[in-house]
Amino acid sequence: MSTDSYTSRPVLRPLIERFGFPHLIAMTLAVVAATILLGVAAKATGSGLACEANWPQCDAGPFNLLPANIPSFYEWFHRFVAMFAGFAIIGSAIAAVRLPNIDKRVAALVVAGMILTPIQVVLGRETVTQYTMGILGLHFWTAVLIFVLFTVATVLVWQSRLTSTHVTTALGFGAIVLPFHVALSPLVIGDITDYSPSMQMAQYGVTLGLLAAVIVATMVGRRRFESNRLTGLLSATTVLALLVIFLGRRAVMTFNPALDSLYLATAALLFVVFVVGIRQVRHAPHRSSDA
Repeated sequence: MSTDSYTSRPVLRPLIERFGFPHLIAMTLAVVAATILLGVAAKATGSGLACEANWPQCDAGPFNLLPANIPSFYEWFHRFVAMFAGFAIIGSAIAAVRLPNIDKRVAALVVAGMILTPIQVVLGRETVTQYTMGILGLHFWTAVLIFVLFTVATVLVWQSRLTSTHVTTALGFGAIVLPFHVALSPLVIGDITDYSPSMQMAQYGVTLGLLAAVIVATMVGRRRFESNRLTGLLSATTVLALLVIFLGRRAVMTFNPALDSLYLATAALLFVVFVVGIRQVRHAPHRSSDA
């Protein structure tokens, strides 16, 4: 056994040998998604300024490390899960760089996520100490970018096991959840009930699912099919989904009638593209190899 193999084994290999790098990256993606949703919950419940606006401390227990009430608990638990997400991101990046046979693109993506993580931590602190809409926006979109980086990395790691069926499934999932994205927005739900914290969490959960669906459909579709028309259509789903998410968030923040109409029109167009994409997948020629 070589010296390099011996020295690296205690650090990385026991975990990787038990679960495998594909499962490590998938777990990291799940924790990142959970952190985002908990952050939405903290904002929606007005808990971002709980913990007496302390950071990283809270407002109870030894050294003020624990929450004193329910609003503080939301903020504290968000930070607690975010800490584990940070460890998972760093661990995934180290594993991707040090382990053999890891795609360089995967390593680049997770390292980029690791670089963004301390920036996200600083932005999280600023949401507590300043709580301006600009900082909240940067905090949200940085989190989404980290989620996208790890989603793309996860698809790359698992791509050999993903088939044309997964493209159809991803497009179908997108077509199913997109109406919920609209229905849970203040434009629709506001006429029925309040845009409550639970509604906000549900809509942002749909947002992450929609993002993941278009990424899977686009990446796997480009790998599995030869049709330029189909791959172009799949790429359009990603662009439209990002626009829907952006406009949907602006609709929540500004209540601008023009943006509201553009949001609804873009969502309708994306739904049509999903349906057309599902039909195209059924008839598109498959690639003879993955090369």
